[in-house]
Amino acid sequence: MARIKLDLPPHFVFDTRIQVHIGDINYGGHLGNDAILRLAHEARLRLLKSHGFSELDIEGRGIIMTDAAVVYRAEAFHGDTLHFQLGLIDFNPYGCDIFYLVSDGATGKEVARLKTGIVFFDYQARKIAPIPAGFRLRFEEQHTGAAP
Repeated sequence: MARIKLDLPPHFVFDTRIQVHIGDINYGGHLGNDAILRLAHEARLRLLKSHGFSELDIEGRGIIMTDAAVVYRAEAFHGDTLHFQLGLIDFNPYGCDIFYLVSDGATGKEVARLKTGIVFFDYQARKIAPIPAGFRLRFEEQHTGAAP
């Protein structure tokens, strides 16, 4: 069976640390496959908040997740602190992909790689909307390493 491969983006624009809680643990005693997406959601919210945005208000538009891919590399356990590094890549007229590199905060060992596709959404019109110019400019410049 073909495996998903997620290549690292050239730059990360944000990082944060999130502790693994007991509700994140599955019957196998390690981080559950559903929990990693919840933790990525938290990391994404922190990224947006650090720029004065929320998922419902980025220059008047919201975002919705269109897809997700996860590649697991190692186990994580209750009480571990995970280091999330985020990069925004593959911009298009309506959105982009957010890449997450997740590692053990104590050892640096890679735990997972994730990618979530997002599109911008006009909740009043109930339809996909163009990516806000300021958002695109801010993160494309950070993605390429140019000064914002």
